[in-house]
Amino acid sequence: MVKFNRFTLDNGLRVLVHEDHTTPMAVVNILYDVGARDENPQQTGFAHLFEHLMFGGSVNIPNYDEPLQRVGGENNAFTSNDITNYYITLPSANLETAFWLESDRMLSLAFSKKSLEVQRNVVIEEFKQRYLNQPYGDVWLKLRPLVYKKHPYRWATIGESIKHIEDAKIEDVKAFFKKHYNPQNAIMVVGGDVTLEQIKELSQKWFGTIPAGEKYHRDLPQEPLQHEVRRETVTAKVPLNDVYIAFQMEGRMDKAYYANELMSDILSRGHSSRLYKALVKENQIFSGVHAYISGSIDTGMFVFEGKLLENVSIEQAEAAIWEQLEILKSTDVPADEMTKVKNKTESTMIFSEMSLLDKGMNLAWFELLGDADLLNHETEKFLEVTPADIKEQANKLFRKDNSSTLIYLAEPVN
Repeated sequence: MVKFNRFTLDNGLRVLVHEDHTTPMAVVNILYDVGARDENPQQTGFAHLFEHLMFGGSVNIPNYDEPLQRVGGENNAFTSNDITNYYITLPSANLETAFWLESDRMLSLAFSKKSLEVQRNVVIEEFKQRYLNQPYGDVWLKLRPLVYKKHPYRWATIGESIKHIEDAKIEDVKAFFKKHYNPQNAIMVVGGDVTLEQIKELSQKWFGTIPAGEKYHRDLPQEPLQHEVRRETVTAKVPLNDVYIAFQMEGRMDKAYYANELMSDILSRGHSSRLYKALVKENQIFSGVHAYISGSIDTGMFVFEGKLLENVSIEQAEAAIWEQLEILKSTDVPADEMTKVKNKTESTMIFSEMSLLDKGMNLAWFELLGDADLLNHETEKFLEVTPADIKEQANKLFRKDNSSTLIYLAEPVN
């Protein structure tokens, strides 16, 4: 059970406080309700570019990292298709430094052409290294547009094309900041050796005078249900042939999310999972095979991925995955297998409540989903899933006309 208090400043900034006096540390986590799905289709990659720009200095603080390092703090950030999240951990005695840093960059980034050039080059380099020059690196650049035809999930967080980052102008970047980076579009969680009164005082002092900004109302085109088989085959410089099969699934707030998550664990979590036992160990079709879900707020993806052993045909590999799905569709998961997978999920949840930073991130995420207290009821929602729920979901999702298959063929070696 993660206990917390919450209050909202006049400018709309939501603040959650989790007191934990067993540690001398504190964490400040700021989640901005903006991700790659909020980008202009002609200007993708902006949310991720921004994550980098936020470390490029603000009006009163030219160097973000230096003051934080002086007080023993660490920071980082990540961008997804749904959110951008920044976090700081530091000794609680130096907490005000984190408030000073975060409020200054929320108030006003130092938009210099130099900072934009530096970060643009960093992101372009990342695009090339991680997505274009690495085996299978471009999988999300290919699989997302296969799965999504309308929704902005059709491009990856890095962006649809390197050109969008190359062409980013300072005025476009400023407009993106003004639209999304304001108090009423943010959730701040402060945890650790702190008190509610102290955080109320610091929040008012450092964030209270930041203008609320205009409220951004999200109106995204939703993805229609899929009713067609989709396939794409590419030949690339990869070590092994690789198969990806993605199925459209419900969004994060749908009740079915919990059955889907457990189903991916039954299939692929650990060496006792079905796919590993049947397709890696016994039948030796794949060198590795995985099932996982995207957990996106809007329509998600249930993905299977397997690298084929030499001399195994693509047809054989696909048929082996479908055979496992048919078993899930036609027979109930045995009670002991259900119990084992639920126990693993429960221990993961308990473990995530031990780390102060994880608690901070999770409280912010569930507050965005509707209420931070949902975090305290996650485990029971997993425990409520029945074998019948799993079977129902398997039949609903794992249909040929709900599948998008991407095949990587290794270029023949001359």
